[in-house]
Amino acid sequence: MEAVYDGYISRHINRKLSEPAARLLAKTRATPNQVSCMAFGTALVSLVSFVLGHNIIAGLLVQLSSIIDGMDGSLARLKGMTSKFGGFLDAVLDRYADIFVVLGLTLWSFSHETYPGIWLAGFLAMAGSICTSYTRARISPEHRTIFDTGLKSAASRDVRLFLIMLGAVTGQAYFCLIAIAALTNLVVLYRLACARRCLGQGSG
Repeated sequence: MEAVYDGYISRHINRKLSEPAARLLAKTRATPNQVSCMAFGTALVSLVSFVLGHNIIAGLLVQLSSIIDGMDGSLARLKGMTSKFGGFLDAVLDRYADIFVVLGLTLWSFSHETYPGIWLAGFLAMAGSICTSYTRARISPEHRTIFDTGLKSAASRDVRLFLIMLGAVTGQAYFCLIAIAALTNLVVLYRLACARRCLGQGSG
């Protein structure tokens, strides 16, 4: 597993639970890749819960998935099982999980709320979430840390999942989708501007 950036929610909330859990798992035969799959499975179950109309359960599962997702890297370091494939697998499963939870929140909003443009809000939230992760993955490794401070890091995955949890538990899915859509896409635009200054415009 490669080291990943910890956002505000990960540092101050998730790690208080994921680190002790990882230390317990280190005493078992569990592998980091199994934990990555567990985090993905939890996100998938949250989607099912959204579809069945259990928004509070779904929201709590989204946050649980976020906490579990922080365990695989810790477990890999504790057991000396870090690997490039593990980091790759985790990143791929995270993107599918992101799609599932945003889709779930959108489906629940469409079924229980009457606001206009729900599907558009869901699409923009999903696109922004994926592109936020993609911009960090795509930039060269030596410049990757420029996205880890200030507004450039405001839409990190842990923050997005925490917002989804809040929107689901409070029953305010529509406004949550709008907030995520606005935040993520603004961050992507800001990252593009920062990358242009850092990397140069080039001839493209």
